[in-house]
Amino acid sequence: CFVTLGVSLNMAGHGLVMGFAAILLPQLRRADSIIPIDDSSGSWIASILGFALVAGNFIVPTIMAKYGRRTANLVSIVPLIVGWFCIITATNITALLIARFLQGLAMGMSASLGPVLIGEYTSPNNRGAFLTTISLTIATGVLIVHTLGSYLIWQKAAIVCACIAFADLLIVIYSPESPSWLADQGRYEDSEKVFRWLRGDGEEEELQRMIETSMVIRESKQDANISQSFSKRLRGQMAYISATIKKKEFYKPIFIMIHIYTLGQWAGANILASYTLDIFSHVIGNDANISLLVITLDAQRIISNSAAVYVIKKIKRRTMLFITVGINLFAFVATAAYTYAKGQGMLPYDHPFIGILLIHIHMFSIATGTVPLPFIIAGEVFPLEYRSLAGGFSVLFLSSNLFITVKTVPYLFKTLGIHGAYLIYAVVVGYCLVVAWWFLPETKDRTLQEIEDEFRGRPMSPEELKSTQSLTSLKYVNKDRRCSSPVI
Repeated sequence: CFVTLGVSLNMAGHGLVMGFAAILLPQLRRADSIIPIDDSSGSWIASILGFALVAGNFIVPTIMAKYGRRTANLVSIVPLIVGWFCIITATNITALLIARFLQGLAMGMSASLGPVLIGEYTSPNNRGAFLTTISLTIATGVLIVHTLGSYLIWQKAAIVCACIAFADLLIVIYSPESPSWLADQGRYEDSEKVFRWLRGDGEEEELQRMIETSMVIRESKQDANISQSFSKRLRGQMAYISATIKKKEFYKPIFIMIHIYTLGQWAGANILASYTLDIFSHVIGNDANISLLVITLDAQRIISNSAAVYVIKKIKRRTMLFITVGINLFAFVATAAYTYAKGQGMLPYDHPFIGILLIHIHMFSIATGTVPLPFIIAGEVFPLEYRSLAGGFSVLFLSSNLFITVKTVPYLFKTLGIHGAYLIYAVVVGYCLVVAWWFLPETKDRTLQEIEDEFRGRPMSPEELKSTQSLTSLKYVNKDRRCSSPVI
């Protein structure tokens, strides 16, 4: 719980950063704002995170592999804290954009890192519940920042957010390194010590298998007599990359996670977090107490997320994905039909409760499925050898889709209306769900090795580990875990 808290509070920064746009933009639009904005500059402030996420994706795999998961977690918190202090002192749009870019950089690093760390820290029996805390803390972050925005100006709200990030920094400083990474570095005693501290003495079989596999790889590296010439290193890297992209255990999880991350972004979590006030205004109108409705919506998200922590331990991943995304599609289509009929005067009866109910149904689907499940699945499907590389590559689609969805909200709402925008979101989510139906395996209560073997189509023998050609390049490209011979 302690080490997961260090990861989850970092992920809570996602909720704080995304939700901050919902309180910042309305305050900046006021006539007395010290930084006046229009729709274009406002959309950039909200969506520039997507660009920064890409940079974070490229940075974190090297740090994870070379310096360790804990170090990468520490590094990812620093730009988040700096970004909050830049917001506190900002006097123009440029300063806000720089601050949001730094925060997006931190989000990009932690998005790849968070599921990996929790996946390696926790037992298979509890892994799903611990991974669900990622979405729970994100939801808590959104609630905190929206509540702060209802009572405080944006500068004071940013001070509170910075204090939360600093508290997380202290927790991570006192957290141990991942036992998997320690084993990869040949630090077997440290790995055993941390593993038993995390899980007790009841999972010795997994510990011994992890250490034995790491020993085989390190012995094979020494036997390979790697040349230090640049040309041979370059050829080795190119051969490694060529062999890697042909492996089923490499490209299948990436293909799946590209669609799962796309589904998660188009399902509406960041849209609701960044443009909460605008959505309530479009669906319900301006007569209701929108600030109170926003807080109650965020509270419902936390309750739903908390329930998901329990439910995810009981229900299979695929079943939960299809049920919650099905509810999400219903919410999109029903809200689109309701707002269109309302705008055309076609409703025989109307009441604000109808719109509130539809938004809460939408949030329920997000909190129980489309936010937690991508992180859970990402923590389980990537093979240990390629976890940094594959995780970083697939998260590129998370960041690009985050930018596209958040940046285009004002334009779509103006040109197509909320009903047209929601139908587009429903089509994208529906397509991704079909892909998941065909390709996503069940991962609940299975070890990471068993999941990897299913993608490969068979277990990997020690002889294959020793003979694999990618070992000669592993030293220069990836130090995460194991490697395997290509399966075409």
